[in-house]
Amino acid sequence: MNERRRSLLGMALLGSVEPLFAAPPSSGAPSLPAEARRALDAELAAVVADPAMQLASLSVVALRAGQPVYEQALGRRFIGHGALPDKPATPGTLYRIASVSKMMTTLGLMRLVEYGRMDLEADVSRYLGFSLRNPHFPEQAITLRSLLTHTSSLRDDAGYSWPLATSLKDVLLPGGPLFGSGKMWAERAGPGAFFTYCNLAWGVIGTAMEGATGERFDLLMQRLLLQPLGIQAGYHPSTLPPAALGRLATLYRKRTVDTEFWNAQGLWIAQVDDYSVKPPAPPIGIATYVPGSNATPFSPTGGLRISARDMGVVMRMLVNGGMHGATRLFQRATLERMFARQWTTDGAGGNGDTLGGLFNAWGLGNAHFPDRPGMGLVDGGGFAAVGHLGEAYGLRSVFAFDPARGDGLVVLVGGSSADPDLQKGSYSSLARFEERILTALYRYAIVGQRAAT
Repeated sequence: MNERRRSLLGMALLGSVEPLFAAPPSSGAPSLPAEARRALDAELAAVVADPAMQLASLSVVALRAGQPVYEQALGRRFIGHGALPDKPATPGTLYRIASVSKMMTTLGLMRLVEYGRMDLEADVSRYLGFSLRNPHFPEQAITLRSLLTHTSSLRDDAGYSWPLATSLKDVLLPGGPLFGSGKMWAERAGPGAFFTYCNLAWGVIGTAMEGATGERFDLLMQRLLLQPLGIQAGYHPSTLPPAALGRLATLYRKRTVDTEFWNAQGLWIAQVDDYSVKPPAPPIGIATYVPGSNATPFSPTGGLRISARDMGVVMRMLVNGGMHGATRLFQRATLERMFARQWTTDGAGGNGDTLGGLFNAWGLGNAHFPDRPGMGLVDGGGFAAVGHLGEAYGLRSVFAFDPARGDGLVVLVGGSSADPDLQKGSYSSLARFEERILTALYRYAIVGQRAAT
């Protein structure tokens, strides 16, 4: 879900009788009726302006039967406080989407799997150039599959990002100069035995991708995913072209200047991506960096900057079974493999901590949201989805789609005026404002459309 939360989940491999990705209807989805659009606009505007939980900015996209039927943006992507002009959010505004980046990274990885450059079942040591083992379970290999399903036995307790000059080998191996007390390794659960949501796993995945190809992670993702889709996005702000950088949202929290805590009576304080005074600098040491040693500064975990509109482009490709226009980017079987269910919580905490019900099922690098009470994303159910959630620096993000029907929702929130944990949802583990946004989008843009066809 996010870069500070972790969940404890167990593996439960499930088979699938029906194809996960059914062919969406060939006829395009009808446009949203004007009355429904006005009502949805008004409902979203009310959420953004809610005095109990104001939002700095909001960008959304809804797909129906594989086609975009609604997009909207509200609020400000930059708040100048009178010293500089405010800038409004637009559907083309780029956000640092936090852990939804993990799913995008996984898509890049799956292209390498298709090419035969990487193997989900292989010992990841093959790509890292050193033997990666949990020292408490030295005989058990760590595979890409275990990393993608958060069952590798890695933990975030010792951190998950280091400067380019640091080699992951020095962090992860006993005896290494940065190994310390070894808090990055589980002591009681070996690889494949227990799920703990782990950001560090994606640092290892990104570094392994570099090792397999000899290419720097951020440039590799451009080649594998972003450029083929015609998307202006990137895993580090310094690599964004000027036009995209000019559309990048600053992420905010409301707080007092001298504290790190939310304060709804305080100012909107920039948390990340404020480049109003000077442009972003590239990571220190990038000129001499050797790919395959430490990809964490490019944040395969959470650093992708991309717009809601372009996330909709990714979603359309997925619901169309890997086709982008007339170009096949993925084999349908690859996406079936990636989004197939890998585990489901037992509901009693025996195979994992669901983080208060936030996580209930998982694929390869993606969360599953079953259409069951307490597990779904929309009030009243009806939307069984796969995708990912994100949270970091005040941002909340949702990428969720129903592969069988081709319906999907993208939500990017650029900051809230109070701690979202203080305004719990009424039917899920999301914040209440997230529930309101998702349910409004689903009811007006998807259910209403389905009823009209």
